[in-house]
Amino acid sequence: MKKILCIALNPAIDISSDADVVRHTHKTRTFNQQQFPGGGGVNVARVICELGGQCELMFLSGGATGQLLEAMLRPLSIVGRPFPIHDPVRVAYAVHEQSTNTEYRFVPEGPLVTDAELEPVFEAVAKSDADYIVASGSLPRGVPDETYLRMAEVAATSGAHFILDTSGPALASALARANMFLVKPSLGEFESFLGRKLDHDSVGPAAQNYVREGCVQHIAVTLGADGAVLVSADTIVRVPAISVPVQSAVGAGDSFVAGMIWALAEGHGIDEAFRFGQAAGAAAVMTAGTALCRREDVMELFSRQQE
Repeated sequence: MKKILCIALNPAIDISSDADVVRHTHKTRTFNQQQFPGGGGVNVARVICELGGQCELMFLSGGATGQLLEAMLRPLSIVGRPFPIHDPVRVAYAVHEQSTNTEYRFVPEGPLVTDAELEPVFEAVAKSDADYIVASGSLPRGVPDETYLRMAEVAATSGAHFILDTSGPALASALARANMFLVKPSLGEFESFLGRKLDHDSVGPAAQNYVREGCVQHIAVTLGADGAVLVSADTIVRVPAISVPVQSAVGAGDSFVAGMIWALAEGHGIDEAFRFGQAAGAAAVMTAGTALCRREDVMELFSRQQE
């Protein structure tokens, strides 16, 4: 299996609970609490290991919550490499309201990170011998929008395949100038980047324009209940959503990315890896809170697509 490096610049402690009813002002009593190490790059690493792969995880860690995050990662088969920061790691919270089957998600912006705290991460990426470098998640406060662009440029010097899953200015900066292997926005993130709405027939051609400009080899756009689209220079492949019982949408996009990268590292082609990603994303919504996907569900859903 080829080597995978995951990067989490804005990790989190993800807490989820259930409640009968969520009401303003009054106390909302919760139950069935779960807590997991989270944030984009952390979730990607968790899923890769769940699928049977191995990866290294570089992440920023500070404060008491950073110590908790590191302790939560230790039992997992992830080679964790924390980089110290002053401010504490954020805590995200999701509440599932059982009476309406509605999920409320509270996601803090994250710690303030200085240039001096971030620089060792760039140095480590430059020395990495990973075949695939996955940068996933939002940027914490104080980190320049061009951070992922710079990482992509560093990865390119070593010949690594750089994969990006982010949104907003960080995505726009990278798509404007970077040379990346794969970018995975959701439909909403891609529309925000373009500044216009897209119907499902126009997603593929719009993404293909950027592929043909040479900034990225592949773009996978997830469409939620309508499936996903994989765009390369000469092809547009669309797969429908896999019908599954929905528990929580938390981590579905991260699972999608992880499924693709795990499959690629195992030697599968891009089209087959795309379907592994779709299966992993669908499997993630079958689990409650921030539990992400289970290997047996991913394999069953992937096999279902082949029928």
